[in-house]
Amino acid sequence: MRILVVEDDPDLNRQLVTALGDAGYVVDKAMDGEEGHYLGETEPYDAVVLDLGLPVLDGVSVLEKWRRAGKKMPVLILTARDRWSDKVAGFDAGADDYVPKPFHMEEVLARVRALLRRTAGHATSEITCGPMVLDTKSARVTVNGTAIKLTSLEFRLLAYLMHHVGKVVSRTELVEHLYDQDFDRDSNTIEVFVGRLRKKLGVDVLHTIRGMGYCISEPDNAK
Repeated sequence: MRILVVEDDPDLNRQLVTALGDAGYVVDKAMDGEEGHYLGETEPYDAVVLDLGLPVLDGVSVLEKWRRAGKKMPVLILTARDRWSDKVAGFDAGADDYVPKPFHMEEVLARVRALLRRTAGHATSEITCGPMVLDTKSARVTVNGTAIKLTSLEFRLLAYLMHHVGKVVSRTELVEHLYDQDFDRDSNTIEVFVGRLRKKLGVDVLHTIRGMGYCISEPDNAK
């Protein structure tokens, strides 16, 4: 899953990027509203962490521009402004959640997980498909109750597909959501990681849809 952090405070920006990266997300960052708006307009993000008090272009204006352009990614607002009117302005601009500064990083991570979960239509931190369970809180995957050891990229690939259970996801879409903007992207590597995942999982839930992409579904629902 790919996250954009738009925060002008260098230390806080770095802390957010590090914490989200350690949690298993691919993270891009911007230091002002103009850069943030451009990235959100041109790159596919699964969620955005957005400060309101940004230089060049304020956060509310950035969010309004995204929503007018039809961008639907969930947005978590972080801001030092704690007046109720500021919160209302953020929500009316299209925000999905709001955390005032100062905050605990664990709360931000939990709210990001919740946004991703709700966007994908899942009610709890555990996403299940047949005998396989992916726990988004602990970043743990089990099959028939046995923990499966995955690399960070294998986990990100599986997590993205599990957030979209039953949907066919193209290799291009996977590449866009698994690598940051500076990575030398090659969609052919996805096939390699899919093969590794199949071997490690040992259950027939990860299906290749010829000419279209990949899909996570129950074994008896393979297409």
